Amino acid sequence: MSGTEPTARPEPAEPRAVPGLLATSAWALPSALAQKLHPDRAERPGRPGRAGRSGRAARRPRRTVRDWFTDFGCFGAAVLIGMFGADAITTNPHVSQGVADLDQVLGALACAAVWLRRRWPVGLALVMVPVGMASETAGGATAVALFTLAVHRPLRHVAWIGGASIAVIPVACWIRPDVELPYAVAVAFGVLVTLTVIGWGMFVRSRRELLLSLRERAVRAENEAALRAEQAQRHAREAIAREMHDVLAHRLTLLSVHAGALEFRPDAPRPEIARAAGVIRESAHEALQDLRQVIGVLRGGDTDAPGRPQPTLAALDALVAESREAGMKVVLDSRVGDPAGVPGALGRTAYRIAQEALTNARKHAPGAEVTVTVAGAPGEGLTLTVRNPAPPGDVPEVPGSGQGLIGLTERAQLAGGRLVHGPGPDGGFHLEAWLPWAP
Repeated sequence: MSGTEPTARPEPAEPRAVPGLLATSAWALPSALAQKLHPDRAERPGRPGRAGRSGRAARRPRRTVRDWFTDFGCFGAAVLIGMFGADAITTNPHVSQGVADLDQVLGALACAAVWLRRRWPVGLALVMVPVGMASETAGGATAVALFTLAVHRPLRHVAWIGGASIAVIPVACWIRPDVELPYAVAVAFGVLVTLTVIGWGMFVRSRRELLLSLRERAVRAENEAALRAEQAQRHAREAIAREMHDVLAHRLTLLSVHAGALEFRPDAPRPEIARAAGVIRESAHEALQDLRQVIGVLRGGDTDAPGRPQPTLAALDALVAESREAGMKVVLDSRVGDPAGVPGALGRTAYRIAQEALTNARKHAPGAEVTVTVAGAPGEGLTLTVRNPAPPGDVPEVPGSGQGLIGLTERAQLAGGRLVHGPGPDGGFHLEAWLPWAP
């Protein structure tokens, strides 16, 4: 009863609604972000025969409504910038008509390739490096490809491809010189635009990673809170089980001993029968009172109801007297000057240990003399020793779970002390507990 029953770990909590963008509907988020924030959302199945390829190709997230708006916006921006580039290349006197026509064809193909940016962001960005150098009309599509690369791929891809895009800008400005801007200004403007597009994409990527980290932290905090609540419940169950065992085992053992005496000695004198019946009645009454108190704690609603006073070390004399009335031979050797001055928690722990030790001696060594020794002082600690020799006769088999001593060891450890127990060389049993006593 000391809480040794296995307890299952709580299942990871499903992510709940989180304030801000984490609580937004999946259709209002980018598909890459919605797939992680809403893992139960349907995914686009992969094509047959691609099961052996990477999971990204086999399980591509379905485009959301926001993705469609973004894709149309990127395509429109690429076309709009391409139109300005086509107009500039047409009116450029340094470019022939055939080169201008080829430039516009490459720009149109680049704008159409913008729709492939989600599936192949790295490949599209690589292709756009030479295309952007050869075609001024493809400038918008090149910017969109670099932005997509910075959003969906790590820094190493962005650094290599972005560096290559910046490196070809002087070559493109030399092949197609601007009629209005000097060469150096045109190169600087192109580098500035490229860096702005890449920086914007990296900012979007970092913001998405921040949202994912916030979501993971929220789920982790929820799981930790559930685990702490489960552990608190388990500790409370263990404490209640230990308290019920310590309180009720003593009373019920008295009932068992005297009921067994009445059963095996029906011809006993009437005074002995009356005394045994009185002990049974009193023990049953005390057990019911203790049980009501524990049930009141479990219900948690009777805060106004006065509880029974908790035992202290000063009540050890009454415990020994009760055991003597039940027919036990108990010798109490108290070397504590003022038992009433012992701290309440310390005295209660020592009382419960002595109570359980006397209960075990009554069950497993009936008729043997039990010696209880209590000694200690503030700053030295409190030592409680319970010893009994081998029982004088045969001991009837008494059912027991063996959890009492385990519970006492846990109780002593929770109080910062220690408890040792075991059979003695003379066939008896000894138990010794040391508990810290603050000065």
